Parts: sequence; structure tokens; C-alpha cells
Amino acid sequence: MALIDPSRTLASLGYDTVPALTPLSYPGRPVTAPALLRGDELLDLDVEHELPRWTADRTPVLAVGSNAAPAQVAYKLKKLGLPVAVPMVPLPTRGIGVGCSAHIGRNGYVAAAPYPDPRAARTLVVSWLDAAQLKAVDATELPNYRRAAVPGAPVPGLQMYVGEHGVLVDPGTGAPRAGGGDQAGLLSALMAASPELAALLGPAPRDWVRRAAASPAVREEGTRLLRAGGTIPSGPA
Repeated sequence: MALIDPSRTLASLGYDTVPALTPLSYPGRPVTAPALLRGDELLDLDVEHELPRWTADRTPVLAVGSNAAPAQVAYKLKKLGLPVAVPMVPLPTRGIGVGCSAHIGRNGYVAAAPYPDPRAARTLVVSWLDAAQLKAVDATELPNYRRAAVPGAPVPGLQMYVGEHGVLVDPGTGAPRAGGGDQAGLLSALMAASPELAALLGPAPRDWVRRAAASPAVREEGTRLLRAGGTIPSGPA
């Protein structure tokens, strides 16, 4: 596919880092304005006039983690040889907190997961996926996440991925530990709070992701240690 404008490539716009390949970049850079992800391009999208033609046969999926990053979405679809053509639109939401899933993922990072929080007001990204794209993204989330409807959503049929492992609680405060931010800072904080995690995965965040990505057994033990600090259920508001 020929490029319309080289200035609209993911690389030229600074959206080309893929968290699955660069774990400490998780959750990646999300879109901040309505856009059409097309191949390696990120094009402006007119929500009023252009978006409706994409929505009739597609499922809207709300992202709390790396699925808000166009580079991650493109990577997932390209791996299966699927067309990369996905509208992505920031959406103001209420009642959805973003915490840390109580598991260590196959790429070595601790991913985000939603939880109900009546006080939360944040902007999250909606992507409209066709049937093949939805099946492909579902496969990347299983068995750690399941897709569920978002009740009371302003977008008809809106869904999101809910964590099957629950959300980590900060033992010091009893509140959900914030997710979806600086991954290196999160991993450092988790190791500072748990000498066992530091011994297993440390001493630095780069060691954590390298060791975790290399060994299912290490991920399993690290996940057990993470959960020892407490969890709450994941889910939409």
C-alpha cells in the first residue's frame, strides 16, 4: 500500500515503539485524537463524517493498556497477516479505574487491568475491530483476560478486556495499585516492596523483563509473589 503522506507514518509521528517487543515501554503511546490506523500510517479521522462508515459491522473495544497504542495493535494484526485498518478514538469515561493485573505477562511486563471505581474519570481509547481482527486480538489476551460488555457505555456495544487474575492492591494503602503508567517505575516499586520478587527478578527492571520473558516458571513464581500482596476483582464499572 502506497503511503499518502510520509509525515503520517507511525515512525515519523513517534508512535512506532511496540511494547510487546520493548517491554519497558509498556503500555506504549496511545492516540490522543481520532485517528485511522492504516498499515504503518496514522491518519486523521473525521468522527462525524468518516467514522460511521467503519462502525456498522465492527465491535468497539475500549483499551486500558497497550491496545490503545497503534504500534501494538498493528503488530498484533500483522503477525497474523491481517489488514491493518482500525479507527481509534479517545473516549471520556467514568467509573473505570486502571490498575495492575495480578500476573506477569509472557513479554515480561505487568500489564494494566480495569476495576470499578465510581470516582474515576479518564480518557481511554476505543478501537473498532472487524470480526477477524477481533478474533486475533482476543487470542493475544487469552487466557489472562476475557472480553466483557461495558455497562452504561456511551458507545453502543462497547466492550473491554477484564483481567482474570484480579488487580494488585498496594499493601501499604489497601488501594488498587495504579497501572498503565511508567513500567520501569512500577517494577522498581514492586521489587522494593518484596525482597522475594527482587531476588527472583531483580535487581533492575531490565533484569525483571528479561528473566520473566525467558521462563514460564519464573513468570509463574513471580505471579504467585505478586498476589501475596493482595488483589481485588477486575471488571468494568
